[in-house]
Amino acid sequence: MSQFSFLQSDFSPVFDHARKAEVAALNDPRAACFYARLALETAVKWMYAHDAALRQPYNDTLSALIHEGSFRALVGSALVTKARIIKDLGNRAVHDTRPVAAQAATTTLRELFHFSYWLVRTYARGIKPNPGVQFAPGDLPKTTQVEETTLARLQTIAKDYADKEQAQAEAESARIQTEEQRAELETQIAKLKAEIAAVRNANEAATDTHDYSEAQTRDAFIDLLLHESGWPLDQERDREFPVAGMPNNTGEGFVDYVLWGDDGKPLALVEAKRTKRDARVGQQQAKLYADCLEKQFGRRPVIFYTNGYEHWMWDDESYPPRSVQGFLKKDELELLIQRRTARKSLAAVNIDGDIVERHYQHRAIRRVGEAFEKNCQRKALLVMATGAGKTRTVIALIDQLMRANLVKRALFLADRVALVNQAVNAFKAHLPHVAPVNLVTDKSTEGRVYVSTYPTMVGLIDEMQNGVRRFGPGHFDLIVIDEAHRSVYRKYRAIFDYFDSYLVGLTATPRDEIDRDTYGLFELERGVPTDSYDLDKAVADGYLVPPEAVSVPLKFQRQGIKYDDLPEDEKEEWDALEWSEDGTVPDSVDAAAVNKWLFNADTVDKVLEHVVTHGLKVNEATDSARPLSLPKITTTRTSLPSASMRTIRTLRGILRGSSTSKPSTPNR
Repeated sequence: MSQFSFLQSDFSPVFDHARKAEVAALNDPRAACFYARLALETAVKWMYAHDAALRQPYNDTLSALIHEGSFRALVGSALVTKARIIKDLGNRAVHDTRPVAAQAATTTLRELFHFSYWLVRTYARGIKPNPGVQFAPGDLPKTTQVEETTLARLQTIAKDYADKEQAQAEAESARIQTEEQRAELETQIAKLKAEIAAVRNANEAATDTHDYSEAQTRDAFIDLLLHESGWPLDQERDREFPVAGMPNNTGEGFVDYVLWGDDGKPLALVEAKRTKRDARVGQQQAKLYADCLEKQFGRRPVIFYTNGYEHWMWDDESYPPRSVQGFLKKDELELLIQRRTARKSLAAVNIDGDIVERHYQHRAIRRVGEAFEKNCQRKALLVMATGAGKTRTVIALIDQLMRANLVKRALFLADRVALVNQAVNAFKAHLPHVAPVNLVTDKSTEGRVYVSTYPTMVGLIDEMQNGVRRFGPGHFDLIVIDEAHRSVYRKYRAIFDYFDSYLVGLTATPRDEIDRDTYGLFELERGVPTDSYDLDKAVADGYLVPPEAVSVPLKFQRQGIKYDDLPEDEKEEWDALEWSEDGTVPDSVDAAAVNKWLFNADTVDKVLEHVVTHGLKVNEATDSARPLSLPKITTTRTSLPSASMRTIRTLRGILRGSSTSKPSTPNR
């Protein structure tokens, strides 16, 4: 009998994948990890489809689903960690060409077992499994498959599964063709979610006494994170390393993990505490271990302490402890230790006057440097008016930080491809030796400055090369956010949480209008950015000119439509229309009614087209910060354009309150 048989009654699709994983565990670990991940994905997507407490994240990948805040609040940190272990080992099985160890399959199945138990306990309507049930590796089926499951075959299965899901979604969308069908379906879904919520509440009322083996999960997750950062942990001295000089009865201690450099000296240590305790409980003990290792090897290691769910890094010679998403790679730790002696004071490193020459740009760079160096802060926000040279300022900042040995690699993030291309060109013009890399078009090139859109970077974070992440948490020393605002905070904060780096935000939004979330992201008091240079100050200093109003000829939208202004043929159509149930025919349609129907994307496009057609052209190769102004345009039409029948019919519907549609392209 399968150890996952408790899934079969209420969650048969999840059971089917789990059973395949169970059968393959001993003789095909790669397939076992793959099918376990598939079982998890099936379960999680069922939860999102049926539980109203879960909010859909920015996309529907498994990684996004299990890291969504509402999911973590529902299942708890322990189950999120189990889900991540299953996901990552499953991904490695599909993409990593190296052999998959049998232990990986056993670990994956154990974590899937506990997640599946929680799923059934929480949502099943029928009999629940015994709380004392535990996963037994010794009971895994000892069978031999006739056909060996190869990596290529698994990749084909994964692609077919994704294609099937997409086809089902498209078929469902095609089936729901009318608003009535959609409303009926939404009513059914709401009813089903209410039933599921009632079942969940009833199940959660009973105390959960199941042992979720959190200590095993902690150890597996720490091992997984270290492996992803390139630490093989294949030497005896990597774990439980003995040290002397501890302040206890024997003077001895054992360091949970030691990460070694090529020179045989420790680069870092990891202190693992119990899952039910705050990770910071291990801070003092980790410091004592660092003292012992420093005394023995003559170099102080970087300190990590964790409970498996929360991870803290402490380079106690430079910065206070800070929360991190994982562990640094060997070269990143070597660079961190090297900086202890190689870094220079920013006050002694000049700012390149060929990149920036204005006083406020120099001031902004100095203030960011003071925040990083003197105040031991790692985040800064610059508020600068459009046209004041934000990009040049940050290029000069990166140049200074690199020459001071504080930054080796930097990441510049923008929300549009056009801005990425513009930034790459700016780096090539002002700082060509850093070899800027456009990650949107060239994801494999190496350099010192990387430029990317937010969605591209989200995808690259999970990219693996032989089981090791391409971009570890310490890959970038500095991240620059172009146009930092609320949507960036809400949708892409995972990027900033993942990378352990300095963070600089750029925005042209007036400091009093920046939302609280943005100031919170940079750990600043609301209304008090690191430095500010607003439009009024730039105008007063003569660097910018005040904006001038541009009058765009839109008489139709401003004055409405009058019957007397229409041509004779359209007056006849006007008279023939059924304007109201009592037969009343209006003699005009006011501007408010027109704009209610007409103000759409096409109208905006036409206004912008007018601006770019008649506005002053600027060559971006020249100094873009010189004073600019748009010509004052006050042209208006002298006669009302002819209105089409579709326009009149729609306006009639508005007046009657019965029109719900808007044409995609208005005639005027």
